[in-house]
Amino acid sequence: MKFPKMNKATALLSIAAIAAGLIAAPAPQAGAALPPSAANNTIFGPNVYVFDPSMSAADIQNVTGAAFASLESNEFSSDRYAFLFKPGSYNVNFNVGYYTAVAGLGQNPGDVNITGGLNVNADWDNGNATRNFWRSIENLTITPSSGTTQIAVSQAAPLRRLHVQGELHLFDFDDNWNAGWASGGFLADSIVDGAIVPASQQQWFSRNSQWGNWTNGVWNMVFVGSVNAPTGDFPDPPYTVVERTPIMREKPYLYVDNAGAYRVFVPALTTNTQGVSWASGATPGQSLPIDQFYIARSDQSTAATINAALAQGKHVLFTPGIYHLSEAIQINNPNTVVLGIGMPTLVPDQGTAAIQVADVDGVKLAGLTIDAGPVNSPVLLKVGTAGSAVSRAANPVSLHDITVRTGGAIAGRNDVGVEINSNDTIGDHFWLWRADHGAGAAWTTNVSKNGLVVNGNNVTLYGLFNEHHNEYQTIWNGNNGRLYFYQSEIPYDVPNQQGWMSHGGTVNGYASYKVADTVTNHEAWGLGIYSYFRDAPVKLNSAIEVPNLPGIKIHHATTIWLSGTIGSEITHIINNLGGAVTANSPAEAMRQTLTEFVGNGTGGGGTATAFDRTGWTAVSSPSSGEAAANLLDGSMATRWTTGTAMQPGQTLTVDMQAVHPISKVVLDATGSNDDYARGYELYVSTDGVNWGTAVASGTGTGPELTIAFAERSARYVRLVQTGTASNWWSARELNVFGGGGTPPPSGTTLINRAGWTASSNPSSGDVAANLLDGSMATRWSTGTAMAPGQEIVIDMAAARSFSKIVMDSTGSNDDYARGYEVYVSNDGVNWSGAVASGSGSGPVVTSQFAVQNARYIKVVQTGTASNWWSIREINVYV
Repeated sequence: MKFPKMNKATALLSIAAIAAGLIAAPAPQAGAALPPSAANNTIFGPNVYVFDPSMSAADIQNVTGAAFASLESNEFSSDRYAFLFKPGSYNVNFNVGYYTAVAGLGQNPGDVNITGGLNVNADWDNGNATRNFWRSIENLTITPSSGTTQIAVSQAAPLRRLHVQGELHLFDFDDNWNAGWASGGFLADSIVDGAIVPASQQQWFSRNSQWGNWTNGVWNMVFVGSVNAPTGDFPDPPYTVVERTPIMREKPYLYVDNAGAYRVFVPALTTNTQGVSWASGATPGQSLPIDQFYIARSDQSTAATINAALAQGKHVLFTPGIYHLSEAIQINNPNTVVLGIGMPTLVPDQGTAAIQVADVDGVKLAGLTIDAGPVNSPVLLKVGTAGSAVSRAANPVSLHDITVRTGGAIAGRNDVGVEINSNDTIGDHFWLWRADHGAGAAWTTNVSKNGLVVNGNNVTLYGLFNEHHNEYQTIWNGNNGRLYFYQSEIPYDVPNQQGWMSHGGTVNGYASYKVADTVTNHEAWGLGIYSYFRDAPVKLNSAIEVPNLPGIKIHHATTIWLSGTIGSEITHIINNLGGAVTANSPAEAMRQTLTEFVGNGTGGGGTATAFDRTGWTAVSSPSSGEAAANLLDGSMATRWTTGTAMQPGQTLTVDMQAVHPISKVVLDATGSNDDYARGYELYVSTDGVNWGTAVASGTGTGPELTIAFAERSARYVRLVQTGTASNWWSARELNVFGGGGTPPPSGTTLINRAGWTASSNPSSGDVAANLLDGSMATRWSTGTAMAPGQEIVIDMAAARSFSKIVMDSTGSNDDYARGYEVYVSNDGVNWSGAVASGSGSGPVVTSQFAVQNARYIKVVQTGTASNWWSIREINVYV
């Protein structure tokens, strides 16, 4: 289920009570037939009801009430409905459930007025609105008879073009009149006359809206281009205010004109705006007649018929339903509008994309849900062609209310949810969700590597919700990107740390928000990243990873420990900065914040200067009288050379003496300008023995060879010549960059334990292999009382650099070593003297020492106790 997050507005329940509430989602119920209605007789098929003021209020109430009764708690229903209201006033009072869209058909929100009530409650889950997804309310006025409209929602429940004549509450109460949980929503182009009361709503994004006043915030509230935004300094209150919206095209919408004909209105592109688009009359833009649209129905339309219509120049209006696609929907014509009403859901059954958009101007996609199908799709929504250099700034693609789901409704899988390649694209509210409950929800079943990959330049996104994917949630490769509001829960179901390591297995976990090392300009506002490691004591090193460059700016970021296995944590907020979140109390253990991050480096991947090379050594094959040490002496008057013509297989190896996070190598031959490598491969290693595959390769073109690559943790760097030339290969200086300019503090980077083995003396039924299995449910023990000379030996399968070991006995809290010594060896026979010694004082024993390079580690007991010596996990750190 969606985890019911804690909030500071109302500390409702103990952690034990919350954990007791983590039950399976209710099974989908069969949809009930709605009462017959004259409203259900339109060109839009059986799932669309168009009401007009002449219809009986009782009939409208019966239809909407029956839909709510069927869909109030039916989270993965196959039913879909759109309730559309023609211009006029309606004295009705109804609630909006799952898969229900309510919209006015006027040109402006004031053309349709619901004068009784239009609400979203969370009564079905005792006030917990954290699973109130997949519904929408748009383009009308609500005049609540009670004075208050309640819209208690979380993700994928957009509110647009609304005028609420009264207060708006974004939460519900539980049975004891405590404010129940709610987990984020989206409000745009709307006016609320009274107060907006978030109460326990933990995060919210508001754009181009206004209200009487905004009353509070919990963790992350972002306001862009809004009137009367609240004041206060982040992080308390947790407000991020951006005065104007830099660029926007509001979402297209269906309406009826003065002659009663259906049309689709496409708002114009705007820049530097504040407030609603309809403040001074009709929203500027273009009106398209309905006969220019192919009206898709799930009971009639196929991918082939939809693509045929698109090829003929038609736009597409998807009506409510589930569309199983045998091929991708192909949008190749500029300015095509694809509009969904009533949560239409597209399912690619054959491993294709659901939608592919060519690299053309002005396409608008809006109101669509995409479910991953049973056959893995490389990408579900692909916009543009990778590598495009074409500017779309004058008429960008815009994407509105896009929901992508991997699992939940059906057991699906995909690599990437949304891939944006077209430059200048605008994104206006996404929820990209790998299911944490429902059909197929398991670590190796509903696999989704990344929710979003942005390759285009100058992409601007508003309201990005991106959650639970197996690797990076968001990867941003394009330059000049802008993001306004980010809400992300990292995956709940990581089974163990060894299986969730990034940067070639050297860094704990995958950052939620990853800006590529090659990016030089990027800016983001209001990022909230949360952990609930349900299944293992997993750690994420940094929630956000960005290059350390002056053009990189992150404003207002927070991490939250919602709950989880003891020992789990988000260690840092951004680039090893910020404290860890590890528990629900004290407050600083639950929430950490970072107000501003501005990069200060000069190199891709990030460092102000090259690493300090003191103590480094270099060797080459072949060597000459101009030794490899000259590369490290700081003088351009000296050089290293091979002393012979360039040929494949020549090597240059640098030992940095300690592990560094590196992302760039610069080899400078200036002064010997023709002696650059004609071809090269770059390898890295932590032990000087195991090199793996090349992290970069290429050809030199001039005296300064710059080699940038995804960050790696390494001690050794090796360049291999792959080209041929009559010139000697030579260079005057070699510098290495990366990781923020200095290596991480010793003992902070966990080493992947794959392939390691362990033995002990004495041994017992609690075998030593349990120390390395990633599970705190198993343990190793001596099976006898502690006595001097007992030992554990770890074989790391290869020589590695390391400086810390952690022996965790949590759960067997009194079984820690009363005394210990640590030894190391490269062959398991000849051991060093003790590199560390000490005595335990609690269940987690940490031993830190000078950096060692060895294959084997031995821990020897030196204390005495009646307890057995037992440990559940042992981890080793660089």
